[in-house]
Amino acid sequence: MMATELSKLFRNRRTWATIALIDALPTLVAVLLALTDPGPRPGTGPAFLSAVLTDGTLFPLAALALVLPLFLPIAVAITAGEAIAGEAQQGTLRYLLIRPVGRTRLLVAKLGAVMVFVVVTVLVVAVTAYVVGVLLLGDQTVTVTGPTTSVSGTAMSTPELVGRTALAFGYAMVCMLGVAAVALFFSTIAQSPLGAALGAMMLLVASTLLLPLDAAEALHPYLLTRHWLAFVDLFRDPILWTDVLRGVLVQAGYIVVFLGAAWANFLTKDITD
Repeated sequence: MMATELSKLFRNRRTWATIALIDALPTLVAVLLALTDPGPRPGTGPAFLSAVLTDGTLFPLAALALVLPLFLPIAVAITAGEAIAGEAQQGTLRYLLIRPVGRTRLLVAKLGAVMVFVVVTVLVVAVTAYVVGVLLLGDQTVTVTGPTTSVSGTAMSTPELVGRTALAFGYAMVCMLGVAAVALFFSTIAQSPLGAALGAMMLLVASTLLLPLDAAEALHPYLLTRHWLAFVDLFRDPILWTDVLRGVLVQAGYIVVFLGAAWANFLTKDITD
């Protein structure tokens, strides 16, 4: 079942077009950075920003910060929103369930395919950003004592950089799993993939709009997008785990609640089309 879902997803030209569009933004930013002199340079601004501008090996992190707040979650919402609602709209959901395939198994396969899409997208962005960053922004050889610097301005060795980068991308995937859970829930109740995707995106927009409002301060710790950029704290010295762990807990809450609701609704849903 999982193999079938992955085949359907990656045979779709729209999937690769979406990945290409997401990948294009950080590439464009790298080109603009190379053609202009944005500053700051070393010693004149935040250490980590200066390091990104002079060491292309760090550009994948800048690329993650560019795509995580908007473009990647929209792509995940659209992909996950189509999971069940798309089958229902095409009239294939009933035939899928006629076969000896349980609804729980189908739901898990759909979620798994979405997460593979996230992993592939993040890896493509990371690899492209690394190559473009090294070519356009330079490549300072990272040794045990530097020169790659953390947000705090201290040196990071190659193992530290690789390990923290892996943690950052893993954290981003957890955040996108929260988005996928929300969109999958809407996919079980909406009549069309567009409706499911819009439902998920409305929650994302509401979360984003509530963040700067003082009147909604009590809600801030529980908003879906509140801790998305906390991965930056993984590049401090020492690592600040507080917001990262809070982010994981918030995403876990959304995953449990919305996946549970999606499962309960889909399990009892009357499939007539």
